[in-house]
Amino acid sequence: MNDAHDLLTRLPLCFMPEVAGDLSMTAQYMTRQPVYIVIEDGHCQAHEGLADAPDVTLRIRDDHLIKLMTGRMRGITAFLTGKIKVEGNYILAQRLQQVFDPKRIT
Repeated sequence: MNDAHDLLTRLPLCFMPEVAGDLSMTAQYMTRQPVYIVIEDGHCQAHEGLADAPDVTLRIRDDHLIKLMTGRMRGITAFLTGKIKVEGNYILAQRLQQVFDPKRIT
């Protein structure tokens, strides 16, 4: 997997509704080609572009996103080293890592 945009648009394929429970949120990924994810009512959808009012915005380089999503970089490491910048609800940003199974995406 070497394309961040492709990876983000495929996130619904590795969504785990049983883990997400009643989670409802919009997450904006600010990569070279922005994508936002909407999680609502046990479903996940990916959309190209910019969300009107995201709950959390994640700013990350494409190569760092790929490492993060494929398990080659931990979220906390990315955050503490400045490789990912979080705007908005930090708790929702942490939940994002829990509701996707990266093994399903490759």
